Amino acid sequence: MSRNIHHDGAGPSQRQLRVGETIRRALSEILQRGDIHDPELNRLSITVGEVRTSPDLKIATAYVVPLAGKGQDVVVELLARNKHELRRMIGKKLGLKYTPDLRFRLDETFDRMDETRRLFGQDDVRRDVEN
Repeated sequence: MSRNIHHDGAGPSQRQLRVGETIRRALSEILQRGDIHDPELNRLSITVGEVRTSPDLKIATAYVVPLAGKGQDVVVELLARNKHELRRMIGKKLGLKYTPDLRFRLDETFDRMDETRRLFGQDDVRRDVEN
């Protein structure tokens, strides 16, 4: 297999991004429809913000957050408990040659955005930005 000479390794490849987005959409759809056989998981509304894949596409890390941010630890635990069923469903839906192993992490993007807004709202920071 030839190497892509245009990819410098600084970030994910186009293939990683494409597979990650495809998995994100499939996972979101599965969770939205409640196709999992776990009633605890089906009761929750979960947002899948991003899926990052390893360079060899063997591991996919899904960054998730429950609606309203309540029960974050429970969500990750429930998804991890059902990861084999989710992987099987994603594999069927996407028809990938190899379906990556799923891992779940809390998506802290919204928390970081709130903190950034709070910092920019401070008088001394606003004064420094305006100058």
